[in-house]
Amino acid sequence: MNQYQKIAELIFPGGIETETILKKYPPRKLSQGQEVTRFAPSPTGYMHIGNFFPAFISYTLAKQSGGIFYLRLEDTDSKREIKEAKDVIYQILERFDIFPDEYQTLDGQDIGDYGPYIQSQRAEIYRAFAKKLVAEGKAFPCFCRKTEGKDDVLKSRQGKFEEDDEKEYDPCRNLSYEEVKAHIDNGEKFAIRLKTQNDGSQRVKFFDLIKGEIEAKANSKDFVLLKNDGIPPYAFAHAVDDTLMGTTIVVRGEEYISSTPMHIELFYVFFFKPICYCHNPLIWKIDGEGKRKISKRKDKEADMRFYLQEGYPKEAVLEYLLNLINSGFELWRKENPDKSWRDYHFGIKDITTVAPVFDIVKLSDISKNIIAKISGKNLFQMWLEWAREFDKPLAQKLEQDSEKFVKLCSMEREDSPKPRKDIYNLKMMQEYFSYAFERPKLDFIEDKQNFVDFIQAYLKSFNMPKSNEEWFQNIKQIAGENGYALDNKLYKQNPEAYKGNVAKACLYARQAITGKDNGPSLFYIIDALGKEETLQRLELAVKI
Repeated sequence: MNQYQKIAELIFPGGIETETILKKYPPRKLSQGQEVTRFAPSPTGYMHIGNFFPAFISYTLAKQSGGIFYLRLEDTDSKREIKEAKDVIYQILERFDIFPDEYQTLDGQDIGDYGPYIQSQRAEIYRAFAKKLVAEGKAFPCFCRKTEGKDDVLKSRQGKFEEDDEKEYDPCRNLSYEEVKAHIDNGEKFAIRLKTQNDGSQRVKFFDLIKGEIEAKANSKDFVLLKNDGIPPYAFAHAVDDTLMGTTIVVRGEEYISSTPMHIELFYVFFFKPICYCHNPLIWKIDGEGKRKISKRKDKEADMRFYLQEGYPKEAVLEYLLNLINSGFELWRKENPDKSWRDYHFGIKDITTVAPVFDIVKLSDISKNIIAKISGKNLFQMWLEWAREFDKPLAQKLEQDSEKFVKLCSMEREDSPKPRKDIYNLKMMQEYFSYAFERPKLDFIEDKQNFVDFIQAYLKSFNMPKSNEEWFQNIKQIAGENGYALDNKLYKQNPEAYKGNVAKACLYARQAITGKDNGPSLFYIIDALGKEETLQRLELAVKI
């Protein structure tokens, strides 16, 4: 037994052999073209859109290839871990129909043959591979003060590397067996560091599936493989786990480009087959006259729960992200208005190389088109389910008068060749249908005398209409009998001769019943409110 092997056995006595582990994780049996991708979030906060973005790409690439998409929680940063974050991750994936083929359930059951799918439960695996490197003289125990071991990742700025000129060899890299034993006998904690073979002069090339060939300075740091608690930072866990789990493509944000030389060196020292990287551009946002990366501290849209709380349909959010991934989706959607987004296929080469800019207005436009195609009954049910989760008092009101609200949700929708597109999320619907919850306040009416005179005439002649045409003809007749122009051309030629035109008369009726200046045809609103409620509103309107 040489000195390196003696050190390895000293710090990691016994334990499972890496050969045994490799037999437990055999290569996956994949057909040509099938991809294995993963989503590997850290449960340290809410689900950021910048994390969901590559997860959605990974999921789509796997599903389009008939491959496998799995979820692996990287819970190696116990200091930053948040108890509820794991639940949020699972909730967001489920709510947006991103269902992993392999994962660990919330009650701790592994679904799949390549688990555990929680990194903190894979400590024995990391220990075995770290021991192997120490025994081969490729890694060493470090007893320096900062053994908790940050990721030692090179800094990045907007996806570009900042390269250090000097090598960073750790003082403990050449400790003898006797020196290591002395530290251990003294009760000192230690981390495991890679003993890099580079001196700062080497260059490394790697191929990114989006950006093509990239050249950078090779790693020249003795970076941490295991922290003093036995848990690995990202680099070591990534090399070991993605190899054992058979990942074929790692989709991750371009901020990881700068640390890729570290990862490449790990694959090299282990003799692992390098994994294909797909570094997607980060999502930016316009801020004043400039732009910046979307921020979890500054932007509510960064939290994926925001879209649930606002009531955006999941299809709208996913289609918007597809627009950010590949601009060709917008043209495809116009040519295929009735197909599911799942029918749209894109390859890695179709993923944008330019940082996309988040635009809530664009998202809302997409959402309008999707909501416009939903039946009134289904839209009401979506609204009710949303309210049960986010606004319980509203849910009670909807349940108590469901027939009325189904009618309102159906207005100018199902039977219209051009359905209205003025609803873009569920949260706005209470304000949009505010007249259904309370009678309008008419303190905004300016021409009160003409308003009252017309509403009085309308009230006297009111009949519950059976169709939109019947309602309009009734209004038109009342308007003509009360000094309103029936011919808009005549009105424009001599407006002083009339109290207004038919449009003005319709506006008065709408204001009296709804308190709004525009909206769906008043016939549908009257039909939903009912005759008694409509008459009471007209009677109140003449008393302003």
